[in-house]
Amino acid sequence: MITCSAQTVHTNNIKIREISSGSPQASSSRSPQEWQSILSHAVTEPEELLNTLGLNPDLLPGAVTASQSFRIRVPHTYIARMEHGNPDDPLLKQVLPISDEMVEAPGFSHDPLGEQPKNSQRGIIHKYQGRLLLMPGSLCAVNCRFCFRRHFPYDDNKLNKEEWQSALEYIRQDASLKEVILSGGDPLVQNDRRLKWLIEELANIPHLQRLRIHTRLPVIIPQRVTDDLVNSLTSTRLKSVVVIHSNHPNEIDHTVSAALSRLYRAGVQLLNQSTLLKGINDNAETLAELSEVLFHNHVMPYYLHLLDKVQGAAHFEVSEEQARKLVGDMSQFCSGYLVPKLARETAGMPSKTIISPTYHSI
Repeated sequence: MITCSAQTVHTNNIKIREISSGSPQASSSRSPQEWQSILSHAVTEPEELLNTLGLNPDLLPGAVTASQSFRIRVPHTYIARMEHGNPDDPLLKQVLPISDEMVEAPGFSHDPLGEQPKNSQRGIIHKYQGRLLLMPGSLCAVNCRFCFRRHFPYDDNKLNKEEWQSALEYIRQDASLKEVILSGGDPLVQNDRRLKWLIEELANIPHLQRLRIHTRLPVIIPQRVTDDLVNSLTSTRLKSVVVIHSNHPNEIDHTVSAALSRLYRAGVQLLNQSTLLKGINDNAETLAELSEVLFHNHVMPYYLHLLDKVQGAAHFEVSEEQARKLVGDMSQFCSGYLVPKLARETAGMPSKTIISPTYHSI
């Protein structure tokens, strides 16, 4: 595990990082106001992030230039898990804008998954049979530099009261739908009252069976897991599935562990999907440790995605050949259920494409 300024605690041979009581992350309060305050005070200027971590000011010009096309946003709860003075910290590299983002890479586009042609209904992306994606908002708690929706036309998908009803009516009219996926922008940026209303509206649609939420909030701002949120996820007939997006074991500290435990104890199914990122998690040991830490915290490793080829993220790309080898190597020292499916999402395909690992005899 990469050395961090935070203390590492070993629990049943699983490494979980412990933040000191003086950090912004140590609070265990679950009041709605706390997570909203953390979000509103997120770092939004490259200079502040570099100064907070004691990093070389030579990084500033590239960070400023890259952040003009895709804004930086990083809450202090996430920064607290980064190593002071380390420009190669695996959490920092996910969020720090760099000049490489400005390179126009062949084969990379603004809509790598072909979502915009499937966005005919405002606030809805309907690509796959039996499920659709509903976008409650455009804001994320953290702007990941590899985000495949960094160029998405969110302004064209904002929903007013009438448009919300239109989106819900679209779902009511399609009896083939079994699952609604909340994504965006991070859906858990919405307040508890609004989420409660939306979940109850969806639960009143008879043919729906599941609600799936894709979110980074339990990892980035674990205080987001409030009593009201947990109650909303578990008080209707819908089966709730929360897919967290964790890419490195250093992201899981004791506050994250507590938030995940609350969701699990309430009956929420927890899954994880990661993106394979060059210089961050592109080695079998890191991926295996992430799976172990996730499972220790009641989260099943689900998918390991090849990078979606969005313009501005080419420097994160790991080749398919290397990815297959990494997952094959990972299988040598992980139980089968801890090895996520290696997957690629391709525009126009009816589902994700599962890629077989490359195995080596021992």
